[in-house]
Amino acid sequence: MASIATQAAPAAAPRQFDKPTLFDVPISNNGARCRFIIYKKNIERQIAIESPMTLGGLKSEAYLALNPLGLMPLLVLPDGTCLPESEVIASYLADKYKDEGASFDLPTPELRAHDKLVQRIHDQYIAPIQGAMYKDMEIAQRAKAIERIAFQLDLLNNLVKGPYVSGDQMGLADAALFPTLTFVRFILPQFFGWKDVFEQRQQLGQYWATIESEPAGAKVINEIEGGLQKWKDAGRWQERGILEQVAQKDYKWSY
Repeated sequence: MASIATQAAPAAAPRQFDKPTLFDVPISNNGARCRFIIYKKNIERQIAIESPMTLGGLKSEAYLALNPLGLMPLLVLPDGTCLPESEVIASYLADKYKDEGASFDLPTPELRAHDKLVQRIHDQYIAPIQGAMYKDMEIAQRAKAIERIAFQLDLLNNLVKGPYVSGDQMGLADAALFPTLTFVRFILPQFFGWKDVFEQRQQLGQYWATIESEPAGAKVINEIEGGLQKWKDAGRWQERGILEQVAQKDYKWSY
């Protein structure tokens, strides 16, 4: 019989969740998509928001047991159901709490299709390359991605109807789009030489002003910008050689 000292320690019991819990951090633009809906619906007391670090981080055994992808955001329900992916979580929140706070239900099939289109453009063509603004990357790859971000911003400028993405009423595309615009607006003028992200994209600029004027929008923007400022203070763009790359004039960085 093995001694007590050599016996394997019993596995920790899975954590129980008393209410829906969103695992996220303030700087996450994908998580902000979900936080914005929570704030607009005034359901902050009904849904807990925690950092993945409360479970040991994204790659911890406890977190991976909930989301094997090791990504955030993640919504865990009291019955143990785990919902990863920001689009899925946002749709769930808008549906589950449809009778509380702001509505994200658009009134016509055409407006709903437009809203889906903008979400699709964001999720498929901007989100996958947004790391070019702040991650380690080979210079040519970074320059090409920045060019594509500029192209997608031009496209979105023509698609945003105003005052919200799909007109007079807010939809789920709004929750997806403006957090990423927060990254764009903070990073590109400071570190890539853009004069003004919205100077040649006035419709997008007017849209930004609308969102920024709302308490829930301003709250999310402040959360993200606070995280970005910490990155800046820590010298992220210098340490990763991004400023050195941008100084090379063989590539175009500003649009």
